[in-house]
Amino acid sequence: MYEFLQETVEANMTRAVKSVSPETTIADLYRLFAADLFEAYPVVRDEVVIGIVSKLDALKVFSLGPDQILPHLRDGMNGTVDSIMSSEVIAVDPETKLQRVLELLVKHRVKSLPVVNQWRNLLGIIAREDIMRAMERSVLKRNSPAAS
Repeated sequence: MYEFLQETVEANMTRAVKSVSPETTIADLYRLFAADLFEAYPVVRDEVVIGIVSKLDALKVFSLGPDQILPHLRDGMNGTVDSIMSSEVIAVDPETKLQRVLELLVKHRVKSLPVVNQWRNLLGIIAREDIMRAMERSVLKRNSPAAS
């Protein structure tokens, strides 16, 4: 398990990342969520991560306010991602240790984090599944006959 403590984001992240622009319509966002089965997308403008938008954010558009009887579905679908995204993005860099990523995922109750460089350019995504695979490799390596 000690090997896991040395694992970094760079060695475990997914590099092929889909993102959305702030001008993406909520209707298009719904189509992306349906097609990709992702829980969230980084929001990128000019190659810089400026936000994150989740399925929950997309659902909030249609929640009823105290003075509303019916949701405004058409109006909601015509809105854009910049109106619902969170601009407070918790991101990590490639050198971050997986143990730190795990702490952030648990603390903020998210399933993945964008991986960015010093200019906040999107480099990849690190997800719970990536961490679980790294943990499994560490355990298998430790229990292998060569480790004895």
